[in-house]
Amino acid sequence: MLLNWTVMILYNYFSAMFVGPGYVPLGWTPEKSQDCMYLQYCKVCQSYKAPRSHHCRKCNRCVMKMDHHCPWINNCCGYQNHASFTLFLLLAPLGCIHASFIFVMTMYTQLYNRVSFGWSSVKIDMSAAKRDPRPIIPFGLSAFAASLFALGLALGTTIAVGMLFIIQMKVILTNKTSIESWIEEKAKDRIQYYQTGETFIFPYDTGSKWKNFKQVFTWSGIPEGDGLDWPVRDGCHQYSLTIEQLKQKADKRVRSVRYRAIEDYSGVCCPVTKGVKTFFTTPCTEEPRIALSKGDLILATRGLKHWMYGEKILDSAADGGIRERGWFPRKCVEKCQYDSETDQPVDGEKKNR
Repeated sequence: MLLNWTVMILYNYFSAMFVGPGYVPLGWTPEKSQDCMYLQYCKVCQSYKAPRSHHCRKCNRCVMKMDHHCPWINNCCGYQNHASFTLFLLLAPLGCIHASFIFVMTMYTQLYNRVSFGWSSVKIDMSAAKRDPRPIIPFGLSAFAASLFALGLALGTTIAVGMLFIIQMKVILTNKTSIESWIEEKAKDRIQYYQTGETFIFPYDTGSKWKNFKQVFTWSGIPEGDGLDWPVRDGCHQYSLTIEQLKQKADKRVRSVRYRAIEDYSGVCCPVTKGVKTFFTTPCTEEPRIALSKGDLILATRGLKHWMYGEKILDSAADGGIRERGWFPRKCVEKCQYDSETDQPVDGEKKNR
């Protein structure tokens, strides 16, 4: 059984790693040229982003049906390897539960004849068994410590990886990815903020958990579709989600606030010279930091108490269109007189857009 668990876990792990998520072909454009107006353009890949695809900074490619970039497989989880990755998240806890049962029974049977309970203390004799002087496998103090450590490791893996499996199954049964769940939440926030009266319907949820499940898990191991075109529910069309993404992108520009750097920042993760609170409250994320020089302009889109996230305003002719986005300390910048991207006052303006 342990060999069986090991083979299946490693098979799905390496499948998720080496098969990969599948990438949007370089230079891809939709069949109908008029559909380009519904899509975002990726300057790095020099192509349009297909529906449900996103650009990964680590892979440096647009990934089909991207869920997230996983550092443990050194690859993205997406269209082609979503099933293998989820099976790995299922099999790893099951194998650890089996191993935990073996560790518990091993320690119980070995300690059963070595523990004596007195009125005031509990004594453990690890040197030899009282009833069975010739054990098949010697079980000394070092073996007990190793088994206890392995038990804790197995239980920790079961809890941590098991929670990730539950999260993945929730999004799979609704035919979403982690990124698309976030987009849906932002759509609700945008509609509520502007009071537009819209109703955003996620287009790829078929309404049946079994049909959503079969789009990812198939007997052949190859997911349904080609990763570029997807079946949609009634009342939606192929670009319903991408249109919402364009609306959110425009909304982010409106809500962004312009700041000017008043201090230099080297871009380190935990800056020592920017204060104790800034050092200890650094964002726990893989998103990059951006270096700042005094006088730089930044468009901030979100922030924490001591950190902000935004994009540095660069000269497009000089930098070739490269965007610099990331976190920076809040104390290194100050708010400009006009804080929107269009250099217009905020009062009474953003709410009307």
